[in-house]
Amino acid sequence: MKKATTKAFGKNIYLLGIDEEGKKHWLEEGKFECGWYWGMGYVETYTNNSNPSKAKDVETHQHFNGLILDKKRNGYDEFVDFFVDTPLEKSEIWELIELMKTLYTMREYSDTIYRGGSHYTTNPLKELIKNDVEYERINKIIIPSLLEKVYELLS
Repeated sequence: MKKATTKAFGKNIYLLGIDEEGKKHWLEEGKFECGWYWGMGYVETYTNNSNPSKAKDVETHQHFNGLILDKKRNGYDEFVDFFVDTPLEKSEIWELIELMKTLYTMREYSDTIYRGGSHYTTNPLKELIKNDVEYERINKIIIPSLLEKVYELLS
């Protein structure tokens, strides 16, 4: 299977692989949303999965972390068990898992230093935790760089 990149609904999407039902799963490019957080890791199938650029709708929508990373086993095993065919070599799968886990870690860290806590209630150390300089570094340098590496890997 060859690597594939196309567009769906105005966004670049990258082929992750095909599941046991023969459905192609695509990773949608991340986007900085609402002026403060990254929307990323969306894995989708489309009504025209062979040519998503001509699809009328999204058929399924999942998150990479729920599909692959948030399991009891390591992400590599989850990935190769879910996808019966993938354009990625073994070392590339491991690299993708590393990049995606780091992206989710950075996103959570960014949200924490933006809000000043974990957002269950007001953190008594909110002002100590908030860090605008670090928040800018994570969101303008680190996360975009990680996403670019993911796209390079999948292209």
